[in-house]
Amino acid sequence: MEYIDYYKILGLEKTATAEEIKKAYRKLARKYHPDLNPEDEEAKKKFQQINEAHEVLSDPEKRKKYDQYGQNWKESEAYEKARKSGQGATQGGFGGHHTSGAYQTGGGAGFDDYDFSDFFSSMFGGGGGAETRGGQRRGYRGQDIQAQFPLDLRQAYHTHKQVFTVGGKNIRITIPAGVEDQQVIRLKGHGSPGINGGPAGDLYITFIIQPDPDFKRVGSDLYATQQLPLYTAILGGEILINTLDGQVKLKVKPETQDGKKVKLAGKGFAVYKKEGSFGDLYITYKVLIPTHLTEEEKALFTQLQKINPHGSK
Repeated sequence: MEYIDYYKILGLEKTATAEEIKKAYRKLARKYHPDLNPEDEEAKKKFQQINEAHEVLSDPEKRKKYDQYGQNWKESEAYEKARKSGQGATQGGFGGHHTSGAYQTGGGAGFDDYDFSDFFSSMFGGGGGAETRGGQRRGYRGQDIQAQFPLDLRQAYHTHKQVFTVGGKNIRITIPAGVEDQQVIRLKGHGSPGINGGPAGDLYITFIIQPDPDFKRVGSDLYATQQLPLYTAILGGEILINTLDGQVKLKVKPETQDGKKVKLAGKGFAVYKKEGSFGDLYITYKVLIPTHLTEEEKALFTQLQKINPHGSK
């Protein structure tokens, strides 16, 4: 069985901290995500390995077992039980019967004197040696899988369905409106398959909400900047404001100052799992100073300056 070095997959040393593991995983997961590499089978395989490595190394208990037992970390408890059962024996035997060459007889050899892969292969996947004392194979739960799913802000605004590819399988999921950045959902039974008839692991999906060029999200509220012509700021009027649900008309009061903030109630972001509920949209005005003035316009501004030299009352 080919050994997979989880540290090497993430480009890390065995001394890596939890934060270094997290950063390396996020960087590589984004790079090799299937949505960004739809036709690249090598990238898809790499993405699966990255998720597998992160699932193990991000869990302190699993990491400890992996550091000790390598690729056979999931069967570490069975190994320990087997080793205890074999202690003191000098010939033949694991638990009272021979296990397809898993235990070496003679010379006082112990379980630490042969390759782990041979032992686990014969114990849990290699013919007759996979039976336990009851004559039946013992089932082991499959490994959980951690995965990231990038969404732009406008996708997260609406409840919609998307197809998520994991382990070569397409999983159709419904994404509720209002999901948060870094929010995790669990899909039971969609992880790695179990061993010897054991249950499958679970799939944990972390949503990564991409920044939007027009809106900043804070909880269920949205913040945006709106350019305002000088004349509209001075005299007042109506402008069209973009929201995630289309355009709305907004009245501008005369003598509106640069940096003025207004609230549009209910025009913010969808509230997670509360259908029909929305936050607010906060608009900050940025008054535009006209450029490339004509001679006539300059003359008019000069006249205004004479009337009000300081530009204020």
